[in-house]
Amino acid sequence: MGSRSGVRGGTWAAGDPVGAAERQEVARLVGTLARLRRDGRGGEAHALLAEAASWPAVRFPPLADGMRSAGLGADWTTLLWEAAALPVDRLVAAADALTAAGQAGDAEQILRQGMARPAEETGRAVLAPADEDRHREVRTLLDACVRTRTPEEAARSAAPGPERLVPLLLGAAQGVSEGHYGDLLHALRVAGFTA
Repeated sequence: MGSRSGVRGGTWAAGDPVGAAERQEVARLVGTLARLRRDGRGGEAHALLAEAASWPAVRFPPLADGMRSAGLGADWTTLLWEAAALPVDRLVAAADALTAAGQAGDAEQILRQGMARPAEETGRAVLAPADEDRHREVRTLLDACVRTRTPEEAARSAAPGPERLVPLLLGAAQGVSEGHYGDLLHALRVAGFTA
């Protein structure tokens, strides 16, 4: 398993093909995880899942396939939960990789779970990609924010930078529905943020 440390935190893009070395690493992890579960070594299995959650996004689709094929669907769900705590750019990259592989349900799940972070943290996370002109990431995060949070929680996301975040949040809400837009607009006004 030591070869994994050389690729942890890699920067492959979601659209990059999964090479033979990556597939071998995925197969090695799935085999090790299955053995740990069979031997009742849950703590070691969880540590392995936490480590795999930080792998490059390109590995997520084959991990999903391999783990489900091996009867490790519950472990795949745990891995998604662990990955939801990734930095925003890596969270979005993982969701993109899953979507591109036809696993939109997993992509939605990881984004929803990523919204479990405090609302203000979501706002700060959105500001960083916006500063770097990464519009797709911003749209993805804000869409997840307005879909998964109550309007009041989504409004709290504007606190780190209302002048920039209020229009972005309202744009995302409008993209979801007029109802979301109206509810968020009201919540923003109640919270003291003007549109």
